[in-house]
Amino acid sequence: MTQSLEDYLETIFVLIEEGKPAQVRDVARLLDVKMPSVVKAIHELKKLGLVTQEPYSPINLTPKGERVARHVLNRHKLLRSFLVKLGVSRRIADRDACLMEHILSAETIDKIRAYTEKSK
Repeated sequence: MTQSLEDYLETIFVLIEEGKPAQVRDVARLLDVKMPSVVKAIHELKKLGLVTQEPYSPINLTPKGERVARHVLNRHKLLRSFLVKLGVSRRIADRDACLMEHILSAETIDKIRAYTEKSK
């Protein structure tokens, strides 16, 4: 799955977790993209079996989609927390975590998690 699709999935998950319907316009606004881009991404996520959506209805995560989205969001939160502990501002840490969550290996993420938990 591409970094972009992971971002869409994570955004949908966050909206749903906040108790809001995941509408195309809201996803577009949060990701600062145009609605046709969201529609295209939803089509790809449907093909991967990660979301369902009827026309003009909210986007829903499949159980598989929820697992993947939760995984991406947990990586993001871990990295943001790690960067904040290093002294990075929350705004920059959030932006950098979004970039890093897609490229770091599972081994690196595990080492960061272990280091973060050890330094509590």
